[in-house]
Amino acid sequence: MKIAIALLACLGLAAAASFHKTHEVKIADKAFLEKQKFLFEIVYRVEDPLMFEEYIKKGDKFYFDESYYTHYDIYMKKFYEAYKAHSLLPKGEFFGQLVKYHAKQARGLFNFFYYAKDFETFFHNVCWARMHVNEGMFVYALTLAVIHRQDFHGLMLPSIYEIFPQFFFNSKFVYEAEKFDFEMWTKMNMYEKEYMDVYFKGHKQGNMYQSSDYMYMKDWKMWQWWKLMGLGEHWYNENKFILRENIYEFNQDTKWQQMMKDVKVFYMPVDYSRDLDFYNEESKLSYFTEDLGWNAYWYYFNLDYSFFLDGNTFGLKNDRRGELWLYTVHQLLSRYYMERLSHGYGDIPEFSWYHQIEMGYDPQLIYYNGIGYSYRKNYYEMETYGNFEMLDKITGFLKRIHNIVETGYYKTADGHMVDLRKPESIEYIGNILQGNVDSMDKMFYQFWYMFAHMYFADTDYYQMEVYPNVMLNFETMMRDPMYYMFYKSIAQIYFKFMHYLPKYTKEQLLMPGVTLKHVEVSELVTYFDLVDFDVTNLMNDKMVFHEGKFVWDKSLYARQMRLNHKPFTYTYTVESDKPEKVVVRAFLGPKFDEFGRVISLAENRMNFMEVDEFYYELKAGSNMITRNSKDFFWTVKDRTSYSELYYYTMMAFDGKYKFPLDISEPHCGFPDRLILPMGWKKGMPMQMFFMVMPYTAPSTHEQFSNFDYTYSCGIGSGARFIDDLPFGYPFDREIDEYEFFVPNMYFKDVPIYHVDTMEPYYKYKGYTNYGQFDYTFFRDYYTKHFKF
Repeated sequence: MKIAIALLACLGLAAAASFHKTHEVKIADKAFLEKQKFLFEIVYRVEDPLMFEEYIKKGDKFYFDESYYTHYDIYMKKFYEAYKAHSLLPKGEFFGQLVKYHAKQARGLFNFFYYAKDFETFFHNVCWARMHVNEGMFVYALTLAVIHRQDFHGLMLPSIYEIFPQFFFNSKFVYEAEKFDFEMWTKMNMYEKEYMDVYFKGHKQGNMYQSSDYMYMKDWKMWQWWKLMGLGEHWYNENKFILRENIYEFNQDTKWQQMMKDVKVFYMPVDYSRDLDFYNEESKLSYFTEDLGWNAYWYYFNLDYSFFLDGNTFGLKNDRRGELWLYTVHQLLSRYYMERLSHGYGDIPEFSWYHQIEMGYDPQLIYYNGIGYSYRKNYYEMETYGNFEMLDKITGFLKRIHNIVETGYYKTADGHMVDLRKPESIEYIGNILQGNVDSMDKMFYQFWYMFAHMYFADTDYYQMEVYPNVMLNFETMMRDPMYYMFYKSIAQIYFKFMHYLPKYTKEQLLMPGVTLKHVEVSELVTYFDLVDFDVTNLMNDKMVFHEGKFVWDKSLYARQMRLNHKPFTYTYTVESDKPEKVVVRAFLGPKFDEFGRVISLAENRMNFMEVDEFYYELKAGSNMITRNSKDFFWTVKDRTSYSELYYYTMMAFDGKYKFPLDISEPHCGFPDRLILPMGWKKGMPMQMFFMVMPYTAPSTHEQFSNFDYTYSCGIGSGARFIDDLPFGYPFDREIDEYEFFVPNMYFKDVPIYHVDTMEPYYKYKGYTNYGQFDYTFFRDYYTKHFKF
């Protein structure tokens, strides 16, 4: 569990611990726990009928009258009218956050949740919506309300991949989880044990098994680890501990042991999507593009800065929402590009509406109503849909935005002139490209982004019932290789805007009297480890109640291999003529392209990803500053699972546990384990860039820096970044290499190594517990090689 400051996590932007005051961790009171218990229970198996009697009674009506709300707008009225006309999106239908009519209804429902005058009104509305509103729309609106209501700070919902595991795991796994039956599993387990005992007794030779046992594994992939342990893709009883990188913070706690002792835990190995029908090289990256943390990050970012939340009401303008959205897109693309380089792939392919998309994609997902997600074949032609009216609107917008960036000014419908040659005007461009409600001339720009995603999914303007498609929801779209191609075309507009800004001069970049003499970086190592994701919401088992209380006696977990890295440090040696308040930034970027050619700095600036920034007070003379990757301001470790959080809540509710508000990692953080791209055994050549610059406090800090970091991500506070410099500085503008290099900068060549954690299984074939999960190996191996 990270301390409070880690809650400021945001890609490339946040306040540093050394700058802000650390708050004491708060303990939840009874009123808080009642609300938290309600939120955990209301989304339990959300696609099934509501089984909690208390909530069924409370959901007997929805408060539609204006007197119950602090604000009542057109979207709330339209939602009420749709309800009366029986034209709400039906339960069981696919919900798309980027389907026009779905989004309008979701906005109305969110407003009923957000503007409720008190918790009682909110409580009734949520209970009613749980029983009568489409499941996907309900979870989307509820999550938005929990994030943005000021009186809900500290309250949380389970992770989106725990509420809807169907959006993150392949259909084969989902089917197995949904038909899980404990009694049948017990009988089958007894039968298999007898069978396997006989099998292994006959095949064992001394302490080794015959090599023929391994023959069927010759085409295995790293993330198909269970084959090397002799396991199958079915359910196993977990009687030791849940796998998670920070589990040692929990499972050695007597409270954790006490609460989990009565829970029957089962896990099943799970694969990423396979190139079964559409073979292409992109499938090698499925472990990255389908990573749960990677996809959940983009989902929550687009809820924190939802396109239909206006900047004034929700304070999003304080966070420079337009610039932040564009910069985040740029950073995600940079990270993806580095992962491509680790496999020998080159630039992200260019996107065109009029040429073939070479890489097809079959997500192998199934919606909770049983309908599979649509797929795209290799060499797919976007324009062959035939919806030319929508295509013309989308491409017309893109031409317009390119033209205004090139022209350098924009005249709005009311005659206002916007100068696009000022650095701060990137805010206008970002709002337009996100298609949010703060865009200039909403008639022209607000819906282009939504229409583009609808076009990808072959969805019409007025369509209500939609076929499932990954591009219609934020939590699934990053699985598709086409996502990176399309968003690269958005980032290119960002770079075009920056092209017209003057390059930084040596005088602007120089910090007189400060020299960054050296940076020592420890060894960078990546590896694959195993993690358990809570998928209990998929279970169709009968719910048990005792004396009116829900008994959570069984939990299901998906055991999956994912990319991780060994913690690393770097130490700065900085000399200063006098005491100075400074900000230090660190970036990671490639050194060579896929052909081994050095990438020029002028071109490579677009590929750097910011990994750290922090405030520091230099003393006169030499300063040694050490940073650990575990302390990065924008990253988080694995979140506490749904099952554990519910048990913690119930123990606290009964007075047996003090529930800290920072019990889980924040929703807004980037996964720490994905900072580094997968390395090479011999070392993948990369480079890091470090810069020390003067500290200038943002004007918003004075007004907004008093929010409590213990339980708030600080959305809309204006305090999620350290200074007023542009995001990505100094790589935001084009570089004149004759002017760029100054003493307060430092470049460092760094190799990234990769360790094969499964090598002892397939190389030496000496695993003596074949057919059982090897806890000993993972415990000993990680203790020896990766000391956390």
